[in-house]
Amino acid sequence: MKQIIFVLLVFVLAVQCNSNENGNNVEQSSTKVNNTNQENINVEDEIKALSKLKWQWMADKNVEELANLFDDKSKFVHMSGSWKKERELEIIKTGSIWYKDAKVHDVAVEVFGNTIVLWNRITLVAHVRGNDVSNEFTVTEIYKKSDDDWKLLNLTFSKVRDTHEIEH
Repeated sequence: MKQIIFVLLVFVLAVQCNSNENGNNVEQSSTKVNNTNQENINVEDEIKALSKLKWQWMADKNVEELANLFDDKSKFVHMSGSWKKERELEIIKTGSIWYKDAKVHDVAVEVFGNTIVLWNRITLVAHVRGNDVSNEFTVTEIYKKSDDDWKLLNLTFSKVRDTHEIEH
């Protein structure tokens, strides 16, 4: 038991000495963490604004802007199936699904380096197969920074009850 206490004491002293010798490094590290947190907040605001624009582009059937936003390998998961970028753009262009109005009730964002996951809790009014329909969804969007642009990698609609809440 005395040996364990002695080893722990030596370890603690070694760590304290190392911290005192490298005090500036500790300070720089905490500054870097604070800067990273601030950058994450700015990135979160940027991606929330981009997601909001995406909903507007979908409502406006603006496939040119959406084509730039969607990664070439992006996937889309809907209630009726899943498909890739070209089919999603064709569906939007032809109005096969017209995303008329997405009322966003809540947004949560998690930053993982140059990848972001965003969750929207929405009520979507869409024109589908000749009818206007309203559905409650939590929509998961995955973005990745490519050069200086954000690219949407995945958009998944999960049907939920109107009482569903996103955990923050």
